Amino acid sequence: MGASQTRSESVYQELMDKTGFSLEQIKNLKKRFLHLSGNEETISRENLDAIPALANNPIRKQIIEAFFDKRNQRSSEVGHLEEIGFEQFVMVMSHFRPPALRTSVEEREVMRKEKLQFLFNMHDTDNDGVITLVEYRKVVEELLSKSGAIGHEAARAIADAAMLEVASTNVPDMAPDDFYEGITFEHFEQILKGLEMESRMHIRFLDVDTSTMRCGKSTS
Repeated sequence: MGASQTRSESVYQELMDKTGFSLEQIKNLKKRFLHLSGNEETISRENLDAIPALANNPIRKQIIEAFFDKRNQRSSEVGHLEEIGFEQFVMVMSHFRPPALRTSVEEREVMRKEKLQFLFNMHDTDNDGVITLVEYRKVVEELLSKSGAIGHEAARAIADAAMLEVASTNVPDMAPDDFYEGITFEHFEQILKGLEMESRMHIRFLDVDTSTMRCGKSTS
């Protein structure tokens, strides 16, 4: 019992150091993790797919897949996991942690870059470092066509036009016959340069609002 508790405390401290979450926040995330997993040690895609609040989200698949993407574990590994444990769950959730009042300008910039990388990874589904037209079409089509307000072909046309505009902005000297390979992360940063990401990108579909979590407050 004592050894197990000591290990848990060690794991929690390590997660605090890596993510910036407080001890109470991590304990609250642990409660939510156990609720989602049915008190199992790992969570599968099926566990997340069963969340009612996520059912009608047009990019549900991308959000769920992000939890199993090794690139979102703050490591150099690529590929996808079949299931994730609590530590991996917390690492993904940390991408949605808003900055604290004491966060420095340098820390905010690092946080912003990590959030942008997370969003980029959601679109770059084949891990090649480029969001291709095919990948971009898929996201835009799902976002627009599933709303019921626009058809599949119209959504596809909008995606194509948007990608063409991005290409003309990022490669202004591109000849008419040149092929635009797609959006790199550097292009992605430029596209979203004026968007404040640090505090707006938070998550509520797990019944854990990372924008309002406070030490000692249960989120279950």
